[in-house]
Amino acid sequence: MFLMDVMISLILMILLIICILVGVA
Repeated sequence: MFLMDVMISLILMILLIICILVGVA
């Protein structure tokens, strides 16, 4: 279960970074 939480957090962080990059670009 811990691994799943880490994967979800990682995916959300990546999506957030992509949104920021798209917003800046």
